Amino acid sequence: MKRPPTASELNLCLCHSCGLACDMTDEPHECPRCDAPLHRRKTNSLTRTWAYMLAALAFYVPANLLPVMNTVMLGNGADSTIMSGVLEFWEAGAWDIALIIFIASIAVPGVKFVALTLLLVTVQRNSDWARKERSKLYRFVELIGYWSMLDVLVVALVAALVKFQALGDIEPRPGILFFGLVVVFTMLAAMSFDPRLIWDKDTSDTISHAASPTTPATDDAAPEPTGA
Repeated sequence: MKRPPTASELNLCLCHSCGLACDMTDEPHECPRCDAPLHRRKTNSLTRTWAYMLAALAFYVPANLLPVMNTVMLGNGADSTIMSGVLEFWEAGAWDIALIIFIASIAVPGVKFVALTLLLVTVQRNSDWARKERSKLYRFVELIGYWSMLDVLVVALVAALVKFQALGDIEPRPGILFFGLVVVFTMLAAMSFDPRLIWDKDTSDTISHAASPTTPATDDAAPEPTGA
């Protein structure tokens, strides 16, 4: 079965802003409809993704070790890290809030680190393993990235609630800043990765195979004369 042609074979490039399939015959630099920059592949995609992900990983350590907020209740103050906050909510019976914070603050960044590392390593090794599943994995990473700021919102809402009811005082601590940087850099890493690189080897192999047709075997021996 003949596969459908790719955009590069048709000399087309999809605009990432408005979705227009642009003709690249004259190598335009901007989309004719929205004037957004055009690029067949994201520039230095792998390098930028590695850089953003390693930066996020470096900030992930202090984000979990440093306190994210300081709570003062009835004159007693205490610093809370992300994990200690999860345990406090769990012990207080608010297991749903504890589960949300654990998933958004610890599990989601960890999953993104593992998934992006898998995508980067397999693309750099030109692996043809589970291309369709890796494409779905990238879309999943993009989807969960929008929920990573949930922990920051929880801290802000809890602080507003406590101050509104005059129950005490809550102040942010450096850990919340590092966690915000983790969220930003992981989102930048996901945005910098070009999922089309997953399929490039398959396309190039198909083109090279089609460009080199098999040559029929020839007999070097001279034909024997017929007749006596």
